[in-house]
Amino acid sequence: MARINQNFLKLSGGYLFPEIGRRVRAFSAQNPPKKLIRLGIGDVTQPLAPAVVEAMVKASREMGEKETFRGYCEETCCAYDFLRFAIRDSYKDWGVDIADDEIFVSDGAKSDCGSIGDIFSVDNVVAICDPVYPVYVDTNAMAGRAGEYNGEKWTRLVYLPCTEENGFFPELPEGQAPDLIYLCSPNNPTGAAATKEQLKVWVDYANAHGSVILFDSAYEAFISQPGIPHSIFEVAGAKTCAIEFRSFSKSAGFTGTRCAYTVIPKELEREGASLNALWSRRQGTKFNGVPYVVQRAAEAVFTPEGKAQTRVAIDYYLNNAKVIKEGLTAAGLTVYGGVNAPYLWVRTPGELPSWDFFDLLLTKACVVTTPGAGFGPSGEGYIRVTAFGDADATVEAVERIVSVI
Repeated sequence: MARINQNFLKLSGGYLFPEIGRRVRAFSAQNPPKKLIRLGIGDVTQPLAPAVVEAMVKASREMGEKETFRGYCEETCCAYDFLRFAIRDSYKDWGVDIADDEIFVSDGAKSDCGSIGDIFSVDNVVAICDPVYPVYVDTNAMAGRAGEYNGEKWTRLVYLPCTEENGFFPELPEGQAPDLIYLCSPNNPTGAAATKEQLKVWVDYANAHGSVILFDSAYEAFISQPGIPHSIFEVAGAKTCAIEFRSFSKSAGFTGTRCAYTVIPKELEREGASLNALWSRRQGTKFNGVPYVVQRAAEAVFTPEGKAQTRVAIDYYLNNAKVIKEGLTAAGLTVYGGVNAPYLWVRTPGELPSWDFFDLLLTKACVVTTPGAGFGPSGEGYIRVTAFGDADATVEAVERIVSVI
């Protein structure tokens, strides 16, 4: 008889966002006339930039001609040179030199953040920020690195609290050093962005203990303040201890188009093995690359026209964030984030549990948010609100929230 991976049975309930979807569907079924405003799941609403669309159309036509048709992508790292070179050159804007064969194009940062564990032993100790993007936790639980879930925490994970007291940035853990350390900046869900000095502490720590930092930089494009690094490789020493995940999903509206990339420096080795080579082997075995049409679309993001046009969308979302932050703050709520990130981390009123506040806003204001408890123990007492909605709907959502608190 076939045996299953028992680790899946340890997962508590469903993934956070499907559970939100279940509650929303149940409410909508009972209240069909009510118009919902969705500020929960971080899905974009603005269309793709014209330069991106033009590139996709042109590439689609090429796929319809025998002379320009493309099959499997057999180039380095399952990615065409034109995209890897564009990504490589973009790092120069931040004074970072990376080689094109250190860039691995994929269908999403979520996929890579979850799959990177394939090249690491199941015995590794994993540290996660708390609150945290659930994918980091659940995929390690599926692999068997998380231990047992005790109703609040996983027994083998090292939790790094990110609270108001420490500015939502984790402090170094005491005791045994973790082997794998997930960091995310700008952060999902809190919206906090780390300074170079803060990241330097972790880089030095990782190099001293042989740890590897798994750095999720999916929201880099939303950094608006000076002094905030756009890449962990701006920090001296990071190339020997860090892997960086980046995405076109939020920066260029590719949530439905699907394209991202992971950077693994060739200097990064553990136990005498190149992590770049291990990931290349993994991807070559399990992945056949992102479609040619999509890679051409991603390339267009780096053109002068693409940069200008995608910036318009980013500024649109950042203005939404400003509207939410100012409106909820004026109403007496404590709000963090929303400056260097499209997420706002809102303290619930009167110590109301986060799922209760979620339900209140859903049923009374018809606004969908995300309960902080779904991001980990330290997320209790907060909700996450996204700035990815329509501008007019965002204004209305703030008015509705204010009316029920």
